[in-house]
Amino acid sequence: MSIFRTKSIEQSLRDTDEPGRGLRKNLSAFHLTVFGVGVIIGTGIFVLTGQQAARNAGPAIVLSFALAGVVCALAALCYAEFASSVPVAGSAYTFSYATLGQFVAWVIGWDLCLELALGAAVVSRGWSAYLQELLNLPTWLAGDKAIPDFGAAFIVAALTVVAVMGAKLSGRVTGVLVVVKVAVVVFVIGLGLFFIKAANYTPFIPAATPSTKASGGEAPLLQVLAGITPQHFGWFGIVAAASIVFFAYIGFDVVATTAEETRNPQRDVPWGIIGSLVICGVLYMATAFVVTGMVPFDQLDTAAPLARAFDLVGQGWAADLISLGAVCGITSVILVLLLGQARVTFAMARDGMLPPVLARVHPRYGTPWVMSTITGVVVAVLAAFVPLSELSELTSIGTLFAFVVVSIGVIILRRTRPDLPRAFRVPGVPWLPALSVLASLYLMLNLPVVTWVRFLIWMAVGLVLFFAYGMRRADAAISAGAASEGGAASEGGAASEGGAASEGGAASGGGGRSDGRSGSVDRP
Repeated sequence: MSIFRTKSIEQSLRDTDEPGRGLRKNLSAFHLTVFGVGVIIGTGIFVLTGQQAARNAGPAIVLSFALAGVVCALAALCYAEFASSVPVAGSAYTFSYATLGQFVAWVIGWDLCLELALGAAVVSRGWSAYLQELLNLPTWLAGDKAIPDFGAAFIVAALTVVAVMGAKLSGRVTGVLVVVKVAVVVFVIGLGLFFIKAANYTPFIPAATPSTKASGGEAPLLQVLAGITPQHFGWFGIVAAASIVFFAYIGFDVVATTAEETRNPQRDVPWGIIGSLVICGVLYMATAFVVTGMVPFDQLDTAAPLARAFDLVGQGWAADLISLGAVCGITSVILVLLLGQARVTFAMARDGMLPPVLARVHPRYGTPWVMSTITGVVVAVLAAFVPLSELSELTSIGTLFAFVVVSIGVIILRRTRPDLPRAFRVPGVPWLPALSVLASLYLMLNLPVVTWVRFLIWMAVGLVLFFAYGMRRADAAISAGAASEGGAASEGGAASEGGAASEGGAASGGGGRSDGRSGSVDRP
């Protein structure tokens, strides 16, 4: 079936060499690590830490962060292998196209749009709320009550300009913001240590209690399916909190979307993905440990729990500094999410699944300026007019779904292309990727029923678009790519003799890569 037709890795690499369709290579391992830390540290650590401690886990929120971090680490290894083998823009979308076919690639690309664009809009409103509180701005101008939220629209517009002007400039801006917010996080940990009271850790895992609020669509899907009364605290509370604070780790996968713009992707992308995740995981658990030790966990259910903790111990002067760090932290999150969204849809347009005009690259800056501009406009409108706080969990389920697909893809590509050069290899294949799949699915099942319903509606809309436009256009793009190598691919997947790539790797059509790789087009 054509919907499971794959696009060969070689063809994906050739597409990056076409004039006007390849992105400029400006990034190093340092830039990628900064991007990763820049997008990971944001609303999760500044908001979710206290809220989930108060609602679900108590001081054991530290374990929730550890559990979510382990799930991310398993997926991060899979992303690192793919990104080092297929250094092309698009991240999980491109990886899926090479292993599972165009249908799954579309599904995952559409899913990433949910994760990145919606995530950027949600975080933009959070940025506006922090700014309104920090500067005491009028409530009609910025913050939760502002519709339109001019503050949110402004920051999206400003960062869209930065994104269009180049990944290197974006990296510099993100680098400055990362230094500020990491300094604030370290400040919170260092100062907070002096106010820890051992009594606040007792009990470390509060006894499970029936939920009086989570019912129907608000209850975790797993508890509904198992017929379990929704619970707070205890083990179920720790896992439920992990499913939500998982949002705090979202972003390391965005590093993979910049692989095409990296000078040495085989070495630098794995370092960027794994390095940023390790740094943020350590900071998260340390912050959670300190904050829940400073004050009783049930007093942290607020939109600004870190600032609240210092207020309660008589250190109110630190609250403004923490708010400043939150504004800087969220700014870098928005920027990297906008970068990632533009590159995923850019890759889809280059493959023909979206209109080809979206794949245009700026002649001066070497960035996907058309897609970056459209992304900025859409996100700005959403952030300005739509209260998105209730939809933030959609970002988590979208990311976990991407983790499942990428982990399965690693297993498949090891079997179908054992000869493919891999600068980084996941250990323990197929067992470690399989564990990543199971862990991601388990966290997905602990998200609320209403989140699943919204996710399925979004995916249904995507399927309509695929069958109405994407499938036909993608087939044409693959066929055109095969023809450019000297002849259409045969039904069995090998290039015809007139257009086959030579053993040395140069295609007879003159457009191939001289890297010893086949120019064939894969078909099931």
